[in-house]
Amino acid sequence: MSIEGKIALITGGANGIGFCTARKLLRNGAKAVALLDLGDSGGESAAADLNNEFGKDRAIFIVCDVSKSEQLKESFKKIIDTYESLDILVNIAGIMDDADWEIMVDVNYKGIVQATILGLHTMGRYKGGNGGTIVNMSSVAGLEGIPIAPIYGGTQYAIVGFTQSLKHYHEKTGIRMLTICPGLTTTAMAARFMSSKEHAMDLLDEETAAAAMASMQKQPPEHVATAIIQLIEHGKNGAIFVIENNQPAYAVEVPSYSTLKVPI
Repeated sequence: MSIEGKIALITGGANGIGFCTARKLLRNGAKAVALLDLGDSGGESAAADLNNEFGKDRAIFIVCDVSKSEQLKESFKKIIDTYESLDILVNIAGIMDDADWEIMVDVNYKGIVQATILGLHTMGRYKGGNGGTIVNMSSVAGLEGIPIAPIYGGTQYAIVGFTQSLKHYHEKTGIRMLTICPGLTTTAMAARFMSSKEHAMDLLDEETAAAAMASMQKQPPEHVATAIIQLIEHGKNGAIFVIENNQPAYAVEVPSYSTLKVPI
């Protein structure tokens, strides 16, 4: 997919990976980007920075809590009212907080499900749209789990399974379903987790969590954003890209369970 002239929506777009992705989309010729994020995320300033860099009306900020379905619906409506179309949806909004896991599930999984459904209805050919691309952000924790945040890991597995399931409707929708799985990235989400004093299920103490996080190689959000652009431009429907340890992105394939049989 060529990014040139496309309209993009990014959830969690005001900071970190989301903002870096917005900047790279515009740098690669996107017509405009819509940043969806919380009211206290600094989104107005983020959109202003992008408009100063790339030109007037290239970015807008919409206040939206992705766990609130009505806010998401209104956000999609505003984007269509403003730009008349949508070509790329990148679902990045997420939190890492096993201690407050019910809210985390609402944001990390239900938010991505709801935004994806709206993206399918907005861009899908079966609904009169022109097709497009949806990128859902999971994590390497969605491919092998993460002992220091097991409930967070569960939400990331759910994102992979959800997105892989939808790839089978490509012929009907005209929408590529893609997944990006970053390793540890220097974002506010990771910083909050590392500084947290509370963890779920009484299984983990802060010293163990801090030691585990310190042992992981980190990467800047710009590095992940570069991989997202590569995925949008070159990823085949159903592609899963991993980007970790500040190394180049690579694709992984989820094997059929039938190939993994082990005698009991």
